Amino acid sequence: MKLADILQETYTALSSNKVRSGLTILGIVIGIGSVIAMVSIGQGASGQIQSSIEGLGSNLLTILPGVIQPGRGIVSSGRGAAQTLKNEDIDVLQGIEGVAYVSPEVQRRFQIVSPAGTNTNSTVIGATPEYEAVRNVVAANGSFIAESHIRSMGRVAVLGPTVAQDLFADSDPVAKTIRINKINFKVIGVLQSKGSAGFFNPDDTVFVPLTTMQKILAGVDFLSTIAVSVENKDLMPQVQESATTALLVKHRVDPQNPDFSIVSQADIIGTLTQVTDTFTIFLASIAGISLLVGGIGIMNMMLTTVTERTREIGLRKAIGAKKKDISLQFLAEAVVLTFLGGVLGVLLGWIISLAVSSLAGIATSVSVSSVLLAFGVSAAIGILFGYYPARKASGMNPIDALRYE
Repeated sequence: MKLADILQETYTALSSNKVRSGLTILGIVIGIGSVIAMVSIGQGASGQIQSSIEGLGSNLLTILPGVIQPGRGIVSSGRGAAQTLKNEDIDVLQGIEGVAYVSPEVQRRFQIVSPAGTNTNSTVIGATPEYEAVRNVVAANGSFIAESHIRSMGRVAVLGPTVAQDLFADSDPVAKTIRINKINFKVIGVLQSKGSAGFFNPDDTVFVPLTTMQKILAGVDFLSTIAVSVENKDLMPQVQESATTALLVKHRVDPQNPDFSIVSQADIIGTLTQVTDTFTIFLASIAGISLLVGGIGIMNMMLTTVTERTREIGLRKAIGAKKKDISLQFLAEAVVLTFLGGVLGVLLGWIISLAVSSLAGIATSVSVSSVLLAFGVSAAIGILFGYYPARKASGMNPIDALRYE
């Protein structure tokens, strides 16, 4: 039997009952579309998380006081000569080969009030000029904290764009005075927007000199975080190991019970990507159930078709059709149904991805691999669930089939 004849017979058979064929295809469309949409949304979310974290700094190592334990977060170890990070640790880290910048930070939340009485509760970060290079922040207006502000414990502040909008609306805040924890600060700059990055929003922050934060605002002599920028991405494991060794010696603590933790940017990205990948697989698996249901629908339709066309099968076999011809005919019908469902499903998934991208702001991406997977699954479903009805049709006795009413 020629391919053209098979396709012609398939078209005639499927178009003879368009409603039933359409409903059968619908199950495949929903399944394929759901899988494509879930995978593309998961890939988009993973890419967005990665870009957000990388936007907080390039080749970054973050040193935190306390110990990070699996499932418990950051806890104080309670051991060693130093329970927190000190200013003296900065000099130790700056002497490590491969370190580009070291940015010590102290974070607190304070109530901030503008001259007009508008107020907001935001994160205030005590920082040094190195923060600008380490964290990839850029002043959109004015300037960032300078070394002179650190030496003089200057009462100056740099606002994130969200804070600037909350306190001053559309007016320029540079050179105006704000009150942080009832202390006056002069605004010297406003940063460019970076967008939220997980639990931390760099736009909703205020920056003051580190010495001012420690001596005047917070009254502490320790650091909340030390961010270390590495010269080259390939040097990050080496620098992390050197920093760990240097701080263990400085703090005089047992290597098995350190009073600090060093987290690399790659570790954070890897963990979050693993979480998003797990959720993507989970959601895609749920969507895949509809593919199974669609496949069962195809089998049910084809079995019904075999029953309805019993006399036709008997007539074909009586005039010389072989088992292979009958089997190919019904198998072709099942494969065409799933192929059409796969094409429409890819279009549906692509449309859903675009809708999520425009409404939720997630930069979804329909990859070639997911499209090829969709077509592969469609073909497999057509062959798998079309095989039994096709085999049943080809195995009929022509005399019994011609007598069937």
